[in-house]
Amino acid sequence: MDTLSPPVGVSAKPSKALHVGLWVVQALLGVTFVGSGIWKALTPLPELAAMIPWAGQVPAAFLYFIVAVDLAGGLGVVLPSLTRIQPGLTVLAALGCALLQASAIVFHFSRGEAANTPFNFFLVALSLFVFWGRWKRAPIKPRHA
Repeated sequence: MDTLSPPVGVSAKPSKALHVGLWVVQALLGVTFVGSGIWKALTPLPELAAMIPWAGQVPAAFLYFIVAVDLAGGLGVVLPSLTRIQPGLTVLAALGCALLQASAIVFHFSRGEAANTPFNFFLVALSLFVFWGRWKRAPIKPRHA
């Protein structure tokens, strides 16, 4: 048996549609996470707390930690693949974004805010799609020096 051949029904080369779909989702995740991080960082805390109550009920350090994670995740799902410098970091960033959103879901459920979680579930799904796609199905090759 040839272990280097792809399984029956699986093409050796990922489709162009998959590559395009992954890039679109990576861009959307990047804009969403970076935008969220910038918005949380630049909105005065009282205004932010009026819009999202949990922001005023957690220590400011926790809120700004979330800002940093949002920014790192948003940049991480795009830049390593775009520059082809350490593109494997995109895989880790996508996994990190999924874990952040899964944590947000648990957090909201613990506060009786299950109605606030559909977008979090959607972001988990998108992040896991990028994780799978860039790890297993259509990885980006690193730039060679």
